[in-house]
Amino acid sequence: MELVVRFFALYRERAGANTHQLELPEGATVADLTSEMRRLFPRLAPPEVDIVVAVNTDYAEPDTVLKNGDDICLIPPVSGG
Repeated sequence: MELVVRFFALYRERAGANTHQLELPEGATVADLTSEMRRLFPRLAPPEVDIVVAVNTDYAEPDTVLKNGDDICLIPPVSGG
């Protein structure tokens, strides 16, 4: 399946792009997606940082199964004061 992954804020800077087109096998999950994104973009996030993923504007759990054409956004952690 083909997906377009959008990067936000710090992830956009570290990836050097706004989006990335990614091909994953049918039945792939959010965990599969984040694993592949870490492989493709090693500087994206340290291993101890969970990458927050939104699928079709809703936050998604690692076991969420992706579908062709889903709107995928990677959202870096946010800290506030």
